[in-house]
Formats: sequence, structure tokens, C-alpha cells
Amino acid sequence: MKLRLTKPFMIWLLVVVASCAVTAGLRLLTWNRDTMTTTLNHGPILNDAVPQQLKAPDPSAPPPMSRRIVEYHISAALQPDSKSLSGSQSLTWENPGKLPVEELYFHMYPNAFESKKTTFLQESAGKLRQDEQKPGSYGSMTLHKVTTAEGTNLLDRMEYVQPDDGNKNDRTLVKLSLPAPVLPGQKVTLSMDFEVQLPEVFARMGYADDFYMAGQWFPKIAVYEPEGMRGRTAEGWNLHQYHGNSEFYADFGIYDVIIKVPSTFTVAATGFPTQAPVIQNDIKTYHFYADDVHDFAWAASPNFQYYEEPFSTSNVPGVKIKLYLDPKHEALKGRYLQAAKKSLARFSEWYGAYPYSTLSIVVPPGNANGAGGMEYPTLITAWGAAEDNADLNLERVVVHEIGHQFFYGMVASNEFEEAWLDEGFTSYAEDLVMEQEYGIKPRQALEATYITAPASLTINAWDYDDHSHYADNVYIRGKLILMAIEQEVGSDTMKKIMKTYFQRWKFRHPTTKDFQSVVEDVTKRSWEDFFQQFVYGSQMIDYSVDKIRIRPAGPDLYDNEVLITRKGAQHHTVPIQFHFTDGTKVDKLWDSQGSQILYNLSHSSPLSWVVIDPEYTLILENRKMNNFMNASVDDKLKVRWNTGIVKIVETVFGWVSW
Repeated sequence: MKLRLTKPFMIWLLVVVASCAVTAGLRLLTWNRDTMTTTLNHGPILNDAVPQQLKAPDPSAPPPMSRRIVEYHISAALQPDSKSLSGSQSLTWENPGKLPVEELYFHMYPNAFESKKTTFLQESAGKLRQDEQKPGSYGSMTLHKVTTAEGTNLLDRMEYVQPDDGNKNDRTLVKLSLPAPVLPGQKVTLSMDFEVQLPEVFARMGYADDFYMAGQWFPKIAVYEPEGMRGRTAEGWNLHQYHGNSEFYADFGIYDVIIKVPSTFTVAATGFPTQAPVIQNDIKTYHFYADDVHDFAWAASPNFQYYEEPFSTSNVPGVKIKLYLDPKHEALKGRYLQAAKKSLARFSEWYGAYPYSTLSIVVPPGNANGAGGMEYPTLITAWGAAEDNADLNLERVVVHEIGHQFFYGMVASNEFEEAWLDEGFTSYAEDLVMEQEYGIKPRQALEATYITAPASLTINAWDYDDHSHYADNVYIRGKLILMAIEQEVGSDTMKKIMKTYFQRWKFRHPTTKDFQSVVEDVTKRSWEDFFQQFVYGSQMIDYSVDKIRIRPAGPDLYDNEVLITRKGAQHHTVPIQFHFTDGTKVDKLWDSQGSQILYNLSHSSPLSWVVIDPEYTLILENRKMNNFMNASVDDKLKVRWNTGIVKIVETVFGWVSW
């Protein structure tokens, strides 16, 4: 029998394929030389005294926004000839628990790039997003000195550990046994000398010609979690290696950082400069300070075109937006700055005031996009556009990374273990800004079809099958879950949910359970079934038109039977539309009780076609092709047609990379 494609079917198919193809006040921090000691000389970096610890805070100063568990004083020098960094740091760590702590753990992230045998490179196969490791280009971190305040050398107590996979070739996490335990509430200070060999730009750090990106570049202490924090039943260290999919997790604290570069270089960094840079003997010395942040990053280049604009709204009383442009992108400066202003204004209005005095945007050169599209406290890297008439993806990347200032920078969830709380929430917020400021509506129907292998959102980042599987779930599925909540409660209530979550948990490292509690507190009802299906579980919605049977029932009367089947998670109401050959349209709502429902519609003409969810209201339905059936095709051909189209779509979207 020849397949007849009716006009309604063709219209429906074209629609589907088309959709599937394509600070309540600012804290103005001032550098007060009466309250902070910053006496430093400008000799060779490893001969510098590490900056002295800050004096006790001024009692009249506003209270800290976070519990400052760590305090870093770092001096670092860029060595362009060897493409390396040499550094010294003094780290003070406070024991936040109730038990003595006998060892400290540090993340040594640059060691992820020291050989093809590391966990990161084995899991990623040397690729991240569209970026690929350059052949023969490796990076590493070496500790030259580790001593206590009393002068005890700890290098011989150092042990690399691999708690996730036992890979002895991975040296991204190191344990340091202490000569004496750190008692609860007490502090310990270590001094370290270290060296970082930078790779060619890949996976957020490295060099490209004379552009340098220093992300995750210093020995960074892991997080010690007290009992009750993030649901812990017993206190202890949160320990993970650097994985192909994972990002980061750290405590809030203070960063006092000196950076030395050649005199022709400009440096962009977390926080704000304490003074103008000083040039001596062809070396330019920068001094930056930041508090209530959980990381510090910087970029350097002799080619940056620098622009600075003040910005304020009712929710952003005053911030300096700093733009560091590769010269080829100078014509786009207005677009980068405008996207930053729109983002800051919207996010501060919706969630809470941006509390820092600066926001820096680094636009890397075209051959350094491996460092682009990344977030750090008060500093983001944008995407270097290939041409002056770049599309709105230029703005989208800026919007997304500034969104991270809220859901990564301040909320600071554990990206190792619950990445969706960072990426899914930021992607959701990004879409809101892109729609309201640029008129770009979310493509929910399209994006749902990406989810061909749904997985729980509360598994470790490296437990997803690969990067595409990770991105499809953590970014897209996570975002769609938030959109589905919004659809159910309404936009006003969703705004209240998101603002309550941010305000309740900023600077406190929340979990998925904490977000669920906020949703339930705001809406005054249980969401356990929803979270079990879609968040803790791996389900998506899938409803199918499985059979149409038409029988004459008398003169000008037909019995039209339609079998609808639920093949995925349950949704409380399922819209179904029936079209008859005389042009009549009948709408039904199924309460989705049970796994199937058989409709029997008596009508004066036979059924022409049936579609489930014609308006695409089932946000979490990912197999939309089986939503349609044309009555004029025999049953076997219907099954083959529906199944075949679904497989085609799954194959097509399997090509899509994040």
C-alpha cells in the first residue's frame, strides 16, 4: 500500500522537524592601609616574602557575607620564555568541624594535563567541548616547598591520592599529613613554593601565543564538611580528582594576590586592584584583593584592549565593568558591555544584588577559545567571535557566564556531585534574559529531543557516559526541569522560588534536597513524586498514539477507537487532539491514570489523524515523534513510520555536541 501523506500530517511533520533542526547595596571595598598590611618588595618572585596576613578586621566594617574558612596570600610570576608560572603562597585554614583534623588535602589541577594517563585526559580523550588538546602539549604543577608556621617541612609527608578511581597516574589530589592536629575552630598556616608548567590553551587554562589564562592554577585546599553540611552524617573531607566532566568546589575566603608579568602585559583578575601596577626592571607588578569568594583566576596579554564602564541600577548601586578585548574583537566591545549590563540588571533584580565592586570580562583571541566561556568569581571569559557580524551567541555566552556569578559564584554548590545546581540553574536564567532582552524564545520542544539517554541529576559528573551525556542532562534536562516547575506554578511563583533559594542559600553550598525544600516551602505542597521521577530519577515523559481503528457503525456514523499509551513518567494532564475528515476537531484531557487509555469517539465522519500535546506543553517529553498518527495508514506501516522517524531524530541529535 502506498503511504499517503495528508496535508495535516505534512504540516505537523514540518513543524516538528523545523523545531527539531535548528548587593541589596554594593559593598564598595576600599583598601585601608591602617587595617591591612601589604608591605612587599618587587624582587624575584621566589625571593619575595609571601604577603603578610591581614590584620583583624575593623569592628565598624560590615560583617562578612560568607564564613571565611580560607585565607590565601599568593605571589606569582609569569615566565613567558618557559610558558610557566612560579609562585609562593601562604594559606591559613580554619577547622570548621567538631573533630581534630590530622591531614590537609589540596587540589593540584594542572597535573590533569601532565600525561595521557591522567584521569582527566583518559575520560575526556583530550577533548572538551569543541576544544582539543594540542599534540605534545602538557602541563603540570610541582610543589618545591611546604612548611608549617613553625618551619616543619611537609614535603616528605606528601602523598598523592586517587579516591575516585584508584588511578596511580593521576596526581590532581594530594594529602599532607600534619605534625600536629588542627583542633576544632583553630587555624593552621602553611607556606608553599610551587611551579606550574602551562599547556597550550586547553580545558580552561594555558597559553596561546602571548595570551595566558591562569584558571585553577595554585594549590587549592579541598573542602572539609562538618556534620550536617550538605546532608553529611559524619564530618570529613569532600575529596575528588579532576575529571573530564567535573568542575570545582571550594570554601569561601580571602585572596590577597600579587602577579608579576612583563612590563608590556595587562592583567585581568578576580577582585579589585589595591593600587596602580608598578613597573620596575621591565617587570609589571599587580596587586589584587578579593573576599567572600571561593576561587581566584587571572588572564594576561600584551594585546588586550581595555575598556571600563561604571554601571548601576536600583539593584546594582555601583560596579565597574572591565572589558579585556583581543584586538580583533574591538568592534564588538559595545555588544559585550551591553550584554553584561543587561545580565547584571536582570539577575540582581530577580535573585539578589551583585555584591562585588568589579566584574571583569576577558575575550580571548580566536586561537584561545579553549579558555573561553568560563566563570570565575568576579571574572568571566567570553567567546571570541569569528567575525564582526557575530550572531547572538556572543551575547548568550556573556549572559550565561554572568549567571554563574550567582549560581556558581555565590550559591557555590558542589559541582563535582550536583553539577545541575550550577549549570542547569544558570542555563534556565540565561534563557530568561535572552528572551526578555533579546527576544529569543527558549526552544523547549527541540531541546527536549536532545535527551535520548536521561540520567539522574544527582550523580557524580564523571558517572555520565561522556561529555555529551553530561551536558544533555546537566545543562539541558536540568533547565527543562526548572521550566516544567515554572509551567506548573506560574512565572510569579517561580520567581519567588528562585529568589528564595538564592537568598536562603547564598554563600552556604546547598544541595538538591535544599532546593526541593524551597520549592515545597513556597508552594505549600509536596514535590516528592516530581523530584523522584525527574531529578533523583532518570525519567522523561513519553506518550504515544499506538493504534487507530475505524469501523462503520451505521448510516453516516463511525466508531473511532484510539489507543494512547504512557511509556515514560507520569504527567497529571495530557492534552490530545482528534481531527476528523469533515474538519471537526475534538480536544480531550487524559488524567494519565494507568498506563493506557482507549478512546472511542462516535462521529459522523471517520477520524483523519490524532496528535498528543499539539501545543508542546509537555516540556519534559523527549520522544515527540510518536505523538502523531495518521488514520489512513495501516497499522504495520504506522508502527514502522513512527519508530523510523524517532530513530532518525535520535541519530540526528546524537551528532549535536555541547
